[in-house]
Amino acid sequence: MNVVEKKEIFSQVADIEGQIGRLYQELGQLKQQIITLLEENHYLKIENEHLRKQLESGLPLTDDKNEPSSDKKKMLVGEGYDNLARLYHEGFHICNLHYGSIRTDEDCLFCLSLLNKS
Repeated sequence: MNVVEKKEIFSQVADIEGQIGRLYQELGQLKQQIITLLEENHYLKIENEHLRKQLESGLPLTDDKNEPSSDKKKMLVGEGYDNLARLYHEGFHICNLHYGSIRTDEDCLFCLSLLNKS
């Protein structure tokens, strides 16, 4: 092999390495999009289930003025806390820093402080 052939081979290897790098970056972006879609899908399933339960209970969330009554406000506050606690235990962040994103196995101090405020 002469020097020119070695340079061509090195150039081809460098090109392939660049292509692999770009493909790896693109794969990372696709992976992030899939994670986002899975989180959104899970959230929508939970929301759908919650809305079905509300429909089955027959209790409207608002009165005729489209404002929650005081009794209903108290009920909604309790429901809101319960929903946040449920979301947290299902593996989602409820804190304002990472709201809605999937938690790792570790607890989030911000989420826990929010749950302990009540």
